[in-house]
Order: sequence, then structure tokens, then C-alpha cells
Amino acid sequence: MSRQPKPLPSASLHIVLALLDGELHGYALMGRVAELSDGAVRMGAGTLYGTINRLLQDGLIDETTERVARDDNERRRYYALTANGRAVAIDELARLQNMVHRIAAHLPPGATA
Repeated sequence: MSRQPKPLPSASLHIVLALLDGELHGYALMGRVAELSDGAVRMGAGTLYGTINRLLQDGLIDETTERVARDDNERRRYYALTANGRAVAIDELARLQNMVHRIAAHLPPGATA
């Protein structure tokens, strides 16, 4: 299984995290990213679809094939994590948690992280 050799860019990370719960279409992805970040991250269409294209090329997500059966909007595209994309998302979360723990261990007494 191939893994992402370097940290994911912020937009990519937010999209793969949004897809951990299951497939979503573009507009729903924008909303899920905003929801997961408590509104701190809001993606415009250009950033979203540019990032989706990179994630598709990197094999981290796939366009699903069952979208028309669920939806009468034939133009709507649904995206889902690949097995590699799920592994990369989990690895990236572990990397970030490890980084936060290492930094927190060096904070002076009484400082909050």
C-alpha cells in the first residue's frame, strides 16, 4: 500500500478528514469542512475542486459511480476515500497528534496548549 511521503497540505487534509465518515459531493464537502473546523476553514469552489483533482491524481480519493441512483442531479459528483486515502488520513492524524504532544511536553509550567 502506497502512503503519502510528506504532510498533506491543509486543504487536502481537511477534505480527507471530511470524507472519513463516507462519500460526499462537492457542496456537501464544503459544508463538512466548515463544520469540522467550527467555521474556521471555509473553502471556495476553486480551492475545493483544485484540491479534489490533486487528490484524485494522487489516488487518495475516487469519484463514486453510484451517484445518479441516489440523486436526480446527474452533474453532481460524489467522492470517497480510497483505502490508501484512509491510511494516509489516519497516518496524518497520528503525525499531528504526535507533534502536539512533543510541543506540549516543552511548554513551561502553567502554559496551556
